[in-house]
Amino acid sequence: MGKLWGGRFDKGTNRFIEEYTESISFDQRLFKEDIKGSIAHCRMLIKQGIIPEEEGKKIISALEEILKEAEEKGIPCDPSYEDIHTYIESRLREKVGDIAGKLHTARSRNDQIVLDVKLYMKREIAQIISLIEELQKNLVKKAEEEIDTILPGFTHLQHAQPVSLAFHLLAYFWMLERDRGRFKDALKRLDENPLGSCALAGTALPIDRFYTTELLGFEKPTENAMDTVSNRDFILEFLSTAGIAMINLSRLCEEMVIWSSPEFSFVELSDEVCTGSSIMPQKKNPDVAELTRGKVGRVIGNLVSLLVTLKGLPLSYNRDLQEDKEPLFDTADTLKGALKAVSLMIEGAKFNRERMRLMAKEGFTEATDLADYLVKKGIPFREAHRIIGEIVKYCIANSKRLDELSLTEYKKFCQEFEEDLYKAIDIENVVDSRKSYGGTSRTLLKEQIERIKKERGWQKG
Repeated sequence: MGKLWGGRFDKGTNRFIEEYTESISFDQRLFKEDIKGSIAHCRMLIKQGIIPEEEGKKIISALEEILKEAEEKGIPCDPSYEDIHTYIESRLREKVGDIAGKLHTARSRNDQIVLDVKLYMKREIAQIISLIEELQKNLVKKAEEEIDTILPGFTHLQHAQPVSLAFHLLAYFWMLERDRGRFKDALKRLDENPLGSCALAGTALPIDRFYTTELLGFEKPTENAMDTVSNRDFILEFLSTAGIAMINLSRLCEEMVIWSSPEFSFVELSDEVCTGSSIMPQKKNPDVAELTRGKVGRVIGNLVSLLVTLKGLPLSYNRDLQEDKEPLFDTADTLKGALKAVSLMIEGAKFNRERMRLMAKEGFTEATDLADYLVKKGIPFREAHRIIGEIVKYCIANSKRLDELSLTEYKKFCQEFEEDLYKAIDIENVVDSRKSYGGTSRTLLKEQIERIKKERGWQKG
């Protein structure tokens, strides 16, 4: 087939170079966006009197036919088509003849591809936000079930203070809430219509960019044509946001890997999200968690790839920018898959409440509360910290827990200790004493869960 730009050239493109430079093998997924943009552009050309209405209607009708064909049969991966724009224009010419060439009036592939990618990203981000919310919903549901489950909170992977499992799970809810917010912010910055910027400098023809902006559902048209066709920072922002989201998922998955090990035995993951060993019959491997943890590398790599591609590009369009799509598509696919898989993992997870509670009493997790007890008796915190440290050392030497020491033993370290110290280090009281806003008190957690459910409309179902 003839190239859209073939008039300037005497020789055809070398077949290897066609294969080397083609993008239709991956940008074909943009066919819906490309046709949507073309229909909007054609309607604008009709409205402005740039092409006759009768011809414009034929073009639109043919584009709708091409869309239906592509949905049913797919796009042929022929490198001679170069890209999705060329394929659609070629099919249009086959259907309506030479008037197909009028569609490209006041438009370049440079603004066309930015349009396609932005429309694609708006659709993908909406799906990603929905998947984040589904995972958040599962976390809240589990948190509501596990408010009374107590486990050790960790710092440095060492026992620190006892917390409610609901508190721990909601920590991931709020991580994901920031991810959700970042994707919403990213939508705001890409919600500008590039169509009509043409190659880099706009057009002398009387187009109406505000009309296509309205037709395509953008907030406003872009302000500078040169910036428009060379801009890919909206993709960088998406890749960065996706990278952060994947890292947050990876942290959750790391804990599921650790917690499902026999040494912890905090959780049993559903058979549906695990696999076995080809040689060891007893194995149940947390593959979803491990694969999600592993896929973070490719998402971060995609971000770095595009950062490096863009770092030295002069304005405006350069063919290097073709390298933006594969990292974008791979990241969107990977993140959506990870969100769905992790959501299924959390939904089917069964937590070992007895084991968690047992371990919450190990490692002197009530020590800070014992120090606070002395502070309430008027002892400076640093002095209280020293006293409790000595008591912990004594417990270690005598193989005792804090709740196993007698009052007589306590008084050897400080005369301010009274019988009420045992109430202060009771594990339920320790958890519920954290009443500062954002703390692990079960009362606060119940209020937080109800607030979240009300704000999201999750009270029913």
